[in-house]
Amino acid sequence: MSEATERLATSLPRVDDFAVSVLEGLSRRRKSLPCRFFYDATGSALFEEITRLPEYYPTRVEIGILEANATQMLKGKSEETVLVEFGSGSSIKTEILLRELPELYAYAPVDISESALSDARKRLTVRFPRLNIQPAAADFSHPIELPIELAKRPRLGFFPGSTIGNFGPAEATQLLRAMRGTLSPSGRLIIGVDLKKDVRQLVQAYNDANGVTAAFNLNLLARINRELDGTFDLNNFRHAAIYEPFEGRIEMHLISSSDQDVWVKGRRFRFRAGETIHTENAYKYTIEEFHLMAQSAGWAPQRVWTDEANLFSVHELLTP
Repeated sequence: MSEATERLATSLPRVDDFAVSVLEGLSRRRKSLPCRFFYDATGSALFEEITRLPEYYPTRVEIGILEANATQMLKGKSEETVLVEFGSGSSIKTEILLRELPELYAYAPVDISESALSDARKRLTVRFPRLNIQPAAADFSHPIELPIELAKRPRLGFFPGSTIGNFGPAEATQLLRAMRGTLSPSGRLIIGVDLKKDVRQLVQAYNDANGVTAAFNLNLLARINRELDGTFDLNNFRHAAIYEPFEGRIEMHLISSSDQDVWVKGRRFRFRAGETIHTENAYKYTIEEFHLMAQSAGWAPQRVWTDEANLFSVHELLTP
């Protein structure tokens, strides 16, 4: 492995993107904040804690699927293959694939959190000393231009965690189309998709007894206070997760406990008691619903792997 880790061309949000998005979202009649801003250093650490909670089944179930089927998923990959992971985070799940790819040409993790990328690179360098790691601190919801040395090789995309569920159907289709562009021609994508199931189990997964998900949600307000001169009193907001059956999604909200005024970047925002800030969606799909979405984005769905209880699914998509 080269000592100099060459970074992919980055497309980090501008410094003012956080401020612009927050001010715009809080100005709406139904206040909202983009979930991509959850993941500062504190938010990323809290999310890693969430993945270890007993209520939060997606991570452990998906890991089980990957461990049981990685060899089959990766059969036929050559030493020229580049593994591109979208929203890599800690890259813990990626290790399952890397163990099956000893001759991989390069691993290109893409994540908006530079601290997550740095920590993952340090750990993976110890675990896989010959691995050519070429990370990108970038927003994976935008097109990613790979360096020529990577773009000319076969590409295998990896998008675990059902992160696709954080996007509405139209946005998710657009994202899948952008990923197809990054991985084409002759590309392949392995993607995790959470399945529809008992509503009680879904709600509990986003409403844990220890309050870690609540802290994760509230950290978004704390980040506004730290970075945008916000005056949110976190004790005056509470976390809520609900299932919206018509949309087929979990919604996360922060609910104001009283009438109050909050200042952000010198602007005042008024909250009524019971008013919410909508912070995240997590769409759930049937296998058939996801296949239709993938096809509309230009992918050809292939194999699907699930757990015995059909809680979660991992899909193989090919570029036609």
